[in-house]
Amino acid sequence: MRIGIYAGTFDPITNGHMDIIRRALRVVDKLIIAVALDTEKSPIFEVEMRAKLVQIDIASLGADAQRIEVKAFSGLLVNFARQNGASILVRGLRAVSDFEYEFQMSCMNAKLGPEIETIFLNASEATHFVSSRFVKQIARLGGEINSLVSPQVAAAMHDYYK
Repeated sequence: MRIGIYAGTFDPITNGHMDIIRRALRVVDKLIIAVALDTEKSPIFEVEMRAKLVQIDIASLGADAQRIEVKAFSGLLVNFARQNGASILVRGLRAVSDFEYEFQMSCMNAKLGPEIETIFLNASEATHFVSSRFVKQIARLGGEINSLVSPQVAAAMHDYYK
């Protein structure tokens, strides 16, 4: 069984993340969405809330949702991958600017865990401009985010910025 991990802060989960999740399911038998506790990004939502929003969004995938597990994690991603029997790390790329950081991270992960392969999935044309950072900024300034996130995430963002 090919187990993959798609790790991130997911603060909040966006339609771009969901696009990568759908496409990752074509490559792996089981996908673990790893919601990072340790992050330099200063998330607005606690890890439990971020994991809950991910869980709500993946429920929309129907039968494919049964192949997904959502887990919070802390520490090195390669250690988390080993603990969960994963051999594939899934990373999404939106723009060339993402590539340098993601490439360096994949090289370091390969050094730390040579048995774990990183695959890159390019963001789709419809979502390549979507980022959690932009979603938060737009929501904070009172803008419309309904086309960027699920209704549940939009409601949570609205409540947070009230």
